[in-house]
Amino acid sequence: MREIVLDTETTGLNPDEGHRVVEIGAVELRNHLPTGRTYHQYINPMRDMPEEAFNVHGISEDFLRDKPVFADVAQAFLDFVQTDKLVIHNAAFDMRFLNAELKWVDKSQLPNTQAIDTLEIARRRFPGAQNSLDALCRRFAIDNSAREKHGALLDSEILAEVYLELVGGRQPDFALATIAPGSTAETPISDYTPPKRPNPLKPRLTPAEQEAHKAFLKSLGAPDLW
Repeated sequence: MREIVLDTETTGLNPDEGHRVVEIGAVELRNHLPTGRTYHQYINPMRDMPEEAFNVHGISEDFLRDKPVFADVAQAFLDFVQTDKLVIHNAAFDMRFLNAELKWVDKSQLPNTQAIDTLEIARRRFPGAQNSLDALCRRFAIDNSAREKHGALLDSEILAEVYLELVGGRQPDFALATIAPGSTAETPISDYTPPKRPNPLKPRLTPAEQEAHKAFLKSLGAPDLW
């Protein structure tokens, strides 16, 4: 199972008011485990950077001046995310911006059903509690000390850890937490069959112990369950 943990930074809150995406960061998970593959791209929005947005993420208009426009990176972005689930905190915000950008360059939009909203998951698990990314890091004792300002790739990496806790801990399924010998990250351990020993182990029970065991099973009555 492949999932993409994703975050964006923008020039504002509403694409309908001319605001644009300026950064996309994404982290690939396979069977709830990070693979090390990431996607990260700064984007020239072809407009100014409002002070309110700069104070959030620290990305300046000057910094973005020589970065590619969205049209130049749209296909590479779509090739990375494909049709796999997108894990996003407050998914409606990011999906709205991404689909606006994709629409403006005549690319296929991402269906909202593709998104998994970690904010909604957190609200269901902890109703009435603070469920911002920072608050969830405190709750799960996740180190976010490097997060002085918002950053799409860093926030995606932190969100990946939060997401694994939200779905049941960093090993949500023990079978997925271990890669069997000779298998790959895409092969669940439940599909792994260990090879037979070339030479069977010698029994460690003495003949007397084996007879005592048989007598014990017989005393339990028939039919045996073993």
